[in-house]
Amino acid sequence: MDKEYIIPAQTRIGHVHLKVADIKQSLEFYCGLLGFELTTMYGNQAAFISAGGYHHHIGLNTWHSKGLPPAPVNSVGLYHTAILYPTRKDLAIIYNRLRYAYYPLTGASDHGVSEALYLNDPDENGVELYWDRPKELWAYKEDGTIDMFTKALDLDDLLKEI
Repeated sequence: MDKEYIIPAQTRIGHVHLKVADIKQSLEFYCGLLGFELTTMYGNQAAFISAGGYHHHIGLNTWHSKGLPPAPVNSVGLYHTAILYPTRKDLAIIYNRLRYAYYPLTGASDHGVSEALYLNDPDENGVELYWDRPKELWAYKEDGTIDMFTKALDLDDLLKEI
């Protein structure tokens, strides 16, 4: 190819589709715990869920995975699905919900540009729950690239939002 192509700035990731072992168990996690809404079912093998009435942000299916164990950690595949919350307060609210449900986190990080909670769904698929700081608060290196890092997130400070 002789001409460089740059994807349009308005491009977004529309949805993720996950292979799961048990639709009911996955719906309990994504809808019952995280608060997504069920938009439709395809029989008893697939479910589509969303935030705010979109047709679907997450598809769940058992077409090739019903009753199977999680994928090995040390293999290729999806590292995690990242769910962007609109505000820091919204992230604090879901963190508090996870705390009261005794749902284990696998991490909690401040990345400079964002703050994130990490956990696994029932199939050990990684899930990141995060909010982005306003772009004007991001730090930049001398070469103009974004100065991202990973530091421990102060969860007590996060809870002060609610």
